[in-house]
Amino acid sequence: MPDHPRIIFMGTPDFAVPSLQAILDAGFPVPAVITAPDRPAGRGLQMKASPVKAFAESKGIPVLQPEKLRDPEFLHTLLSYHADLQVVVAFRMLPEVVWSMPPLGTLNLHASLLPDYRGAAPINHAILQGETETGVTTFFLQHAIDTGDIILQEKVAITPDDTAGTLHDKLMQTGAQLVRKTVEAIATGAVQPVPQWGNSSKTAPKIFREDCEINWDQPVENIRNFVRGLSPYPTAWTTFQDKTLKVFSCSAEPSGSTKAAGSFETDGETYLRVAGADGWVYLTDIQPEGKKRMDIQAYLRGYRG
Repeated sequence: MPDHPRIIFMGTPDFAVPSLQAILDAGFPVPAVITAPDRPAGRGLQMKASPVKAFAESKGIPVLQPEKLRDPEFLHTLLSYHADLQVVVAFRMLPEVVWSMPPLGTLNLHASLLPDYRGAAPINHAILQGETETGVTTFFLQHAIDTGDIILQEKVAITPDDTAGTLHDKLMQTGAQLVRKTVEAIATGAVQPVPQWGNSSKTAPKIFREDCEINWDQPVENIRNFVRGLSPYPTAWTTFQDKTLKVFSCSAEPSGSTKAAGSFETDGETYLRVAGADGWVYLTDIQPEGKKRMDIQAYLRGYRG
């Protein structure tokens, strides 16, 4: 087994960049990086490189951007790098012909304590369910998604004020160090992967816009968890005065409101609140349809309802 295995890194978003940095910092050779093809973005729909591509190019690392992972030309090029190990962080599902290629296997970083929260949106779902703890897991890829043998795990606390955004950043940094620790352990033959037994009832499927509409018939603390679990993306929303109102943060006051769930109240100056099943939800950071994101006082200064 090589002391410093050659590593092909696969990833696309910001979340993956610190893991690649950690691998390089540890002195492991990375002959190439695989990432998503450039996509149009922004108002001008200009072609934009992924964060992983931008970082890899800044380090002089060759970048491959296959549209299809089974493309023979891509597979031939990937094989030519003679990688000992592949590391996958926030990439797409790999076919077996790719993940089975290197002799030391292909490891994946997942942003939960597997087997809990398998799926595309583990960070969001942990907060949506009111969890106070989550973590990161490294595991070897196999056929079924997020089911491979666990290598290492690290727990991370979820504070009452964490959002999907702040938890993302915590797990991004903790995950990067776990990736480094995992690669170092594999390089020295010090890993003892443990099979994942059974299926957890806690899952993390992809979240769509229709899943993000606030249900005001819920207890107010559940609503607050819903808002912070979707903030800043994909963002909880409701309808106010026949227009969409995105909600990035709120506070909950379980005061036993007698108003019908979903009823809005405001003093026109300091608060806009909505009745839930057992109290009030005070909206604090919002984005009205067609306008910029703003705090509630800024919104109410222009309120003409």
